[in-house]
Amino acid sequence: MVRNVAAEMADLDPEDFHLLSGVEHGMRFSEWVSREKLPEFSRLTQEEVDYRLDRMLDLEFLERKTIQYEGVQLTFAGYDALALHAFAERDTVEGFGSPLGVGKESDVYEVQSFRPMALKFHREGYTQFREVHRGRDYTSDKEHTSWQYTARKAAEREYDALETLYPDVNVPRPVDQNRHAIVMERIDGVELSRAELEPEQASGVLDLVLREMATAYEAGYVHADISEYNVFVSEDGVTLFDWPQATPSDHENARELLDRDVGNIVGYFQQKYPSDVPEVEESAVADAVADGSFGSVTEF
Repeated sequence: MVRNVAAEMADLDPEDFHLLSGVEHGMRFSEWVSREKLPEFSRLTQEEVDYRLDRMLDLEFLERKTIQYEGVQLTFAGYDALALHAFAERDTVEGFGSPLGVGKESDVYEVQSFRPMALKFHREGYTQFREVHRGRDYTSDKEHTSWQYTARKAAEREYDALETLYPDVNVPRPVDQNRHAIVMERIDGVELSRAELEPEQASGVLDLVLREMATAYEAGYVHADISEYNVFVSEDGVTLFDWPQATPSDHENARELLDRDVGNIVGYFQQKYPSDVPEVEESAVADAVADGSFGSVTEF
């Protein structure tokens, strides 16, 4: 988890954000931005750049490396600061709370808006950039792709999917997106992987998940990474979250991804609740999900 920079935001000046934005702009062209280019990119004087650069390096919002030249780049803490600054200027986020979840590719915090919300920072590409770069189709055709581009594109894809699916599909309501960050509705419930369902409940919960997947497919998306770790269960039903790999249902690989999603979730329930979830032909279940005719696993 990248450190929480919210407490440091009040001590930053507009010129600090000009410098950070200038480095961000420069990273579109090079992994390390030449110090000589910073006045041009940030629209600050050389003296102002020198002062602000030392501040940002001390705060670890930037890091420095000497190659053939002295170069700097944003850290994820600096990128977080830019996104938080944008949300604050738009009155999207008014206060920052405790962590809600930490994963390999995202950090999620509680934030205060017009009511408690969740703020998700995408981290794709930061620690294992080469592997993520090869594996995600929104970066695979780019010769020079920074980790911030990878994380931003993941956030944009997830936000677009949520905007399309909500409210017809039980997904978190999207509120705002900037760079690699999304503000969304905070969901109450228990992650499916940690839920202890009564045996007679299991097939019913599986039915709910598959129906949401069917509605999402009809609305235009397949999740493409569904598992027991991105489904919340509550008294109100189920919520499907984590949509950065969402794939349009008219994509050439959509049906293959849907089959995999169905296999993942059905397999989980059959393994954990074998007495309540019948053995089914997963391809037949996937067919029913794809054409919107799914009713219950007990029909197969």
